[in-house]
Amino acid sequence: MTTDIELQYFFDPFCGWCYASAPALAGLADKFADKLKMRPSGLCVGGRSISSIADHAWRNDQRIQSLTGQRFSEEYLRNVLLAPDGIFDSGPATLALTALGESDMKIEPRFLHAIQIARYVEGRDTSNPHEVAKVAVRIAAEHGIELTAGTFDERLRSDADLRERTLKRMEDSQRQMSALGIRGVPQLVAVVNGKPHVINGEDLYHGPARIVATLDKLSAAA
Repeated sequence: MTTDIELQYFFDPFCGWCYASAPALAGLADKFADKLKMRPSGLCVGGRSISSIADHAWRNDQRIQSLTGQRFSEEYLRNVLLAPDGIFDSGPATLALTALGESDMKIEPRFLHAIQIARYVEGRDTSNPHEVAKVAVRIAAEHGIELTAGTFDERLRSDADLRERTLKRMEDSQRQMSALGIRGVPQLVAVVNGKPHVINGEDLYHGPARIVATLDKLSAAA
Protein backbone atom coordinates (compact mmCIF):
# COMPACT_ATOMS: atom_id res chain seq x y z
CA MET A 1 0.00 0.00 0.00
CA THR A 2 1.32 3.45 -0.93
CA THR A 3 1.72 5.80 2.01
CA ASP A 4 0.38 9.30 1.43
CA ILE A 5 2.02 11.94 3.64
CA GLU A 6 1.65 15.69 4.02
CA LEU A 7 3.70 17.77 6.45
CA GLN A 8 2.28 20.90 8.03
CA TYR A 9 4.81 23.18 9.71
CA PHE A 10 3.34 25.83 12.01
CA PHE A 11 5.69 28.74 12.71
CA ASP A 12 6.31 32.45 12.96
CA PRO A 13 9.34 34.15 11.37
CA PHE A 14 10.22 35.89 14.66
CA CYS A 15 9.92 32.81 16.88
CA GLY A 16 13.32 31.91 18.32
CA TRP A 17 12.38 28.28 18.74
CA CYS A 18 11.35 28.16 15.07
CA TYR A 19 14.89 29.34 14.29
CA ALA A 20 16.12 26.51 16.52
CA SER A 21 14.25 24.06 14.29
CA ALA A 22 15.73 25.50 11.08
CA PRO A 23 18.16 22.60 10.41
CA ALA A 24 15.31 20.08 10.77
CA LEU A 25 13.07 22.15 8.50
CA ALA A 26 15.83 22.33 5.88
CA GLY A 27 16.03 18.54 5.90
CA LEU A 28 12.28 18.26 5.49
CA ALA A 29 12.31 20.78 2.64
CA ASP A 30 14.94 18.68 0.86
CA LYS A 31 13.29 15.30 1.33
CA PHE A 32 9.60 16.26 1.27
CA ALA A 33 9.66 19.34 -0.99
CA ASP A 34 6.27 18.64 -2.57
CA LYS A 35 4.68 17.50 0.69
CA LEU A 36 5.68 20.36 2.99
CA LYS A 37 3.02 22.99 3.73
CA MET A 38 4.10 26.10 5.59
CA ARG A 39 1.53 27.36 8.09
CA PRO A 40 2.29 30.86 9.45
CA SER A 41 0.53 31.30 12.78
CA GLY A 42 0.65 35.10 13.11
CA LEU A 43 2.10 34.78 16.62
CA CYS A 44 4.33 37.86 16.33
CA VAL A 45 2.34 39.86 13.79
CA GLY A 46 1.33 43.37 14.88
CA GLY A 47 3.70 46.20 15.69
CA ARG A 48 4.74 46.72 19.29
CA SER A 49 7.76 48.28 20.95
CA ILE A 50 10.68 45.88 20.99
CA SER A 51 11.96 47.45 24.18
CA SER A 52 9.05 45.82 26.04
CA ILE A 53 10.33 42.32 25.26
CA ALA A 54 14.08 42.82 24.67
CA ASP A 55 15.35 41.45 27.99
CA HIS A 56 13.06 38.42 27.92
CA ALA A 57 13.84 37.74 24.27
CA TRP A 58 17.62 37.85 24.77
CA ARG A 59 17.48 35.50 27.77
CA ASN A 60 15.33 33.08 25.80
CA ASP A 61 17.60 33.38 22.76
CA GLN A 62 20.67 32.59 24.84
CA ARG A 63 18.93 29.50 26.20
CA ILE A 64 18.10 28.38 22.67
CA GLN A 65 21.70 28.93 21.59
CA SER A 66 22.98 26.91 24.55
CA LEU A 67 20.62 24.01 23.87
CA THR A 68 20.74 23.87 20.08
CA GLY A 69 23.82 25.72 18.89
CA GLN A 70 21.83 28.15 16.76
CA ARG A 71 23.65 31.48 16.81
CA PHE A 72 22.22 34.78 18.08
CA SER A 73 24.80 37.47 17.42
CA GLU A 74 25.85 40.60 19.27
CA GLU A 75 24.81 42.52 16.14
CA TYR A 76 21.28 41.20 16.64
CA LEU A 77 21.30 42.28 20.28
CA ARG A 78 22.66 45.74 19.49
CA ASN A 79 20.89 46.57 16.22
CA VAL A 80 17.57 44.81 16.71
CA LEU A 81 16.71 44.20 20.36
CA LEU A 82 18.31 47.41 21.65
CA ALA A 83 17.38 49.61 18.70
CA PRO A 84 15.89 52.96 19.76
CA ASP A 85 12.20 53.01 18.83
CA GLY A 86 12.51 49.47 17.48
CA ILE A 87 9.34 47.64 16.46
CA PHE A 88 8.60 43.93 16.88
CA ASP A 89 6.42 42.81 13.99
CA SER A 90 6.74 39.69 11.83
CA GLY A 91 3.98 40.96 9.54
CA PRO A 92 6.26 42.11 6.67
CA ALA A 93 8.18 38.82 6.69
CA THR A 94 4.92 36.83 6.70
CA LEU A 95 3.55 38.89 3.82
CA ALA A 96 6.76 38.32 1.86
CA LEU A 97 6.65 34.59 2.48
CA THR A 98 3.10 34.44 1.13
CA ALA A 99 3.98 36.52 -1.93
CA LEU A 100 6.97 34.33 -2.77
CA GLY A 101 5.03 31.13 -2.11
CA GLU A 102 2.40 32.16 -4.61
CA SER A 103 5.12 31.94 -7.26
CA ASP A 104 6.65 28.71 -5.91
CA MET A 105 5.73 27.16 -2.56
CA LYS A 106 9.18 25.53 -2.36
CA ILE A 107 10.69 28.98 -1.84
CA GLU A 108 8.90 29.48 1.48
CA PRO A 109 11.16 27.43 3.79
CA ARG A 110 14.24 28.86 2.06
CA PHE A 111 13.01 32.40 2.58
CA LEU A 112 12.11 31.69 6.21
CA HIS A 113 15.65 30.57 6.96
CA ALA A 114 17.13 33.53 5.09
CA ILE A 115 15.02 36.01 7.05
CA GLN A 116 16.02 34.28 10.30
CA ILE A 117 19.72 34.59 9.41
CA ALA A 118 19.24 38.23 8.42
CA ARG A 119 17.75 38.94 11.85
CA TYR A 120 19.52 36.69 14.32
CA VAL A 121 23.00 36.58 12.77
CA GLU A 122 23.37 39.67 10.57
CA GLY A 123 21.45 41.90 12.98
CA ARG A 124 19.11 43.42 10.39
CA ASP A 125 15.76 44.95 11.31
CA THR A 126 13.39 42.50 9.64
CA SER A 127 10.36 44.36 10.97
CA ASN A 128 11.25 46.88 8.27
CA PRO A 129 9.65 46.04 4.90
CA HIS A 130 12.69 47.39 3.06
CA GLU A 131 15.03 44.91 4.77
CA VAL A 132 12.54 42.09 4.18
CA ALA A 133 12.29 43.03 0.50
CA LYS A 134 16.06 42.82 0.05
CA VAL A 135 16.09 39.29 1.44
CA ALA A 136 13.09 38.31 -0.68
CA VAL A 137 14.69 39.60 -3.88
CA ARG A 138 17.85 37.58 -3.23
CA ILE A 139 16.01 34.34 -2.49
CA ALA A 140 13.69 34.83 -5.47
CA ALA A 141 16.69 35.32 -7.77
CA GLU A 142 18.18 32.05 -6.53
CA HIS A 143 14.99 30.37 -7.78
CA GLY A 144 14.91 32.13 -11.14
CA ILE A 145 12.34 34.78 -10.18
CA GLU A 146 13.24 38.39 -10.94
CA LEU A 147 12.04 41.04 -8.48
CA THR A 148 13.17 44.53 -7.55
CA ALA A 149 13.55 45.57 -3.92
CA GLY A 150 11.72 48.88 -4.39
CA THR A 151 8.68 47.32 -6.03
CA PHE A 152 8.51 44.46 -3.56
CA ASP A 153 8.95 46.86 -0.63
CA GLU A 154 5.99 48.91 -1.88
CA ARG A 155 3.93 45.76 -2.28
CA LEU A 156 4.58 44.77 1.33
CA ARG A 157 3.39 48.20 2.46
CA SER A 158 0.33 48.70 0.27
CA ASP A 159 -0.93 45.50 -1.41
CA ALA A 160 -4.31 45.09 0.27
CA ASP A 161 -5.10 41.84 -1.55
CA LEU A 162 -1.82 40.25 -0.41
CA ARG A 163 -2.53 41.39 3.14
CA GLU A 164 -6.01 39.85 3.01
CA ARG A 165 -4.75 36.53 1.65
CA THR A 166 -2.04 36.42 4.30
CA LEU A 167 -4.55 37.17 7.05
CA LYS A 168 -6.80 34.35 5.86
CA ARG A 169 -3.82 32.04 5.78
CA MET A 170 -2.90 32.86 9.38
CA GLU A 171 -6.50 32.45 10.50
CA ASP A 172 -6.61 29.04 8.81
CA SER A 173 -3.42 28.02 10.63
CA GLN A 174 -4.92 29.11 13.94
CA ARG A 175 -8.10 27.12 13.27
CA GLN A 176 -6.07 24.03 12.42
CA MET A 177 -3.99 24.37 15.57
CA SER A 178 -7.13 24.73 17.66
CA ALA A 179 -8.71 21.67 16.04
CA LEU A 180 -5.56 19.64 16.69
CA GLY A 181 -5.27 20.85 20.27
CA ILE A 182 -1.80 22.32 19.81
CA ARG A 183 -0.47 25.61 21.10
CA GLY A 184 2.64 27.61 20.39
CA VAL A 185 5.15 27.25 17.58
CA PRO A 186 7.00 25.55 16.05
CA GLN A 187 4.73 22.58 15.53
CA LEU A 188 4.99 19.83 12.94
CA VAL A 189 1.98 17.74 12.01
CA ALA A 190 2.34 14.75 9.71
CA VAL A 191 -0.87 13.77 7.95
CA VAL A 192 -0.34 10.12 7.04
CA ASN A 193 -3.03 8.52 4.88
CA GLY A 194 -5.39 11.27 6.04
CA LYS A 195 -4.67 10.86 9.77
CA PRO A 196 -2.86 13.73 11.55
CA HIS A 197 0.04 12.98 13.89
CA VAL A 198 1.49 15.77 16.04
CA ILE A 199 5.26 15.26 16.15
CA ASN A 200 7.09 15.63 19.46
CA GLY A 201 8.54 19.13 19.49
CA GLU A 202 11.88 17.89 20.78
CA ASP A 203 12.39 16.07 17.49
CA LEU A 204 12.55 19.44 15.76
CA TYR A 205 15.57 20.64 17.73
CA HIS A 206 18.02 17.85 16.89
CA GLY A 207 18.63 18.32 13.18
CA PRO A 208 17.19 16.61 10.13
CA ALA A 209 18.21 12.99 10.80
CA ARG A 210 16.05 12.61 13.89
CA ILE A 211 12.93 14.18 12.41
CA VAL A 212 13.26 12.21 9.16
CA ALA A 213 13.67 9.00 11.16
CA THR A 214 10.51 9.81 13.11
CA LEU A 215 8.57 10.35 9.90
CA ASP A 216 9.95 7.16 8.36
CA LYS A 217 8.66 5.21 11.37
CA LEU A 218 5.22 6.81 11.01
CA SER A 219 5.11 5.93 7.32
CA ALA A 220 6.19 2.36 7.96
CA ALA A 221 3.51 1.89 10.61
CA ALA A 222 0.73 3.30 8.43
